[in-house]
Amino acid sequence: MACPSIAPGSAFLTGVLGYVDCQAQAIGQGGYQALAAPGSAVSLALTGLLTIFVALFGYRMIFGQTPDARDGVVAVVKLGVVLALATSWPAFRTLAYDVVLHGPAELAAGIGAPAGLPGSNGGLVTRLQGIDNGLAELQLLGTGKPDNADEIVGPTQPLTPQQQQEQYRKLQSLQQRPRWDPARDATMLSEARTLYLTGAIGAFAAVRMVGGLLLALGPLFALFLLFDTTRGLFEGWVRGLAGAALGALSTAIVLGVQLAVMEPWLIAILEQRRQNIPTPTVPVEMLVMTLVFVLTLVAALIAVARVAQGFRLPTAWRAAPQRLIESFRDRRDAVPQAIGHGPVDQRSRAFAVADAVAASQRRESAALPPPVAHLSYQGTTQAVTRDIPAAAAAVPLGQSYRRRTRGRVSAGASRRDRNA
Repeated sequence: MACPSIAPGSAFLTGVLGYVDCQAQAIGQGGYQALAAPGSAVSLALTGLLTIFVALFGYRMIFGQTPDARDGVVAVVKLGVVLALATSWPAFRTLAYDVVLHGPAELAAGIGAPAGLPGSNGGLVTRLQGIDNGLAELQLLGTGKPDNADEIVGPTQPLTPQQQQEQYRKLQSLQQRPRWDPARDATMLSEARTLYLTGAIGAFAAVRMVGGLLLALGPLFALFLLFDTTRGLFEGWVRGLAGAALGALSTAIVLGVQLAVMEPWLIAILEQRRQNIPTPTVPVEMLVMTLVFVLTLVAALIAVARVAQGFRLPTAWRAAPQRLIESFRDRRDAVPQAIGHGPVDQRSRAFAVADAVAASQRRESAALPPPVAHLSYQGTTQAVTRDIPAAAAAVPLGQSYRRRTRGRVSAGASRRDRNA
């Protein structure tokens, strides 16, 4: 796509904006088709990454972790989005290209038409060029010498003594009257036109060129959607496209407001200057107005950039890799139990010793003999009570076993004592 060059002496603003817009569209379309063509580096990378993505799901199923319905749906959706963005120009043009490069103009028409903004229904660039033509004409006409002021003219050649005395008398008479400097007014009008052209061309060129460059890299950034570690790059790419689209919309709205303010005002000033009516206050007013709208354009671009940063992928797309990692961790913990080993005890040694002491006490309590049934005597009648015996009184600590009071004697020592 050959873009028209800027001819000297023609409409400068229209030529620059038209060339920038043409280049942005050419870069977005031509760059995408070059990267998405079969045999390109991005196409080969897409084949390899898709193979790795499918292989990871295969290994997961081999390890016994079958993906659930949510993971399966998310994986299929990601594959469809990646293939649509990286290989299909009609789908990419509908989803991204037209939205970024042509959508802002339609939104600006829908927003600006009810408000009555100039250029909302088309012809914005032409009317911006009209403002630039008016500023150039005002530079040629000048602001005019006020009737009650004296013009300040610097010396162009050495003065004779008589001329110096006459100039001194004139300066003394001028002390009581206002002084007008045409050079200062011309400089301020030139600075105002510079700011106007810089704001309009700079804001428009920034959003259009950034959008075209990001669209050209669409097949490459689409690949980053497949894996969790690179998904942030895809989100950043979408944020950049959203920022470029919103920036183009805000630029069109701000320039429309600037047209609504400056166009009738500048027309009235030019009518006065054509009738040789002086306008001494115009240079300062024009400089302030153009500077204010330049700052407004910068603030609008910063604001839409902050808004575009709020884009995030759905939570399910972020949670799927985490669930996959957790499933592999559960599988790893289940391996020792499957081969006959219990779960690994991660408690401290003090807890293990306490458990062992408690188990020993439970075994000793189970080894105690059962309580003996008591006989009850009433007069000369003897009967064995069949009721359940009452609970035995608590035995003091250390007296549950009878203590030995004499030494142990062996069987051989007893026989020797009897024979003696």
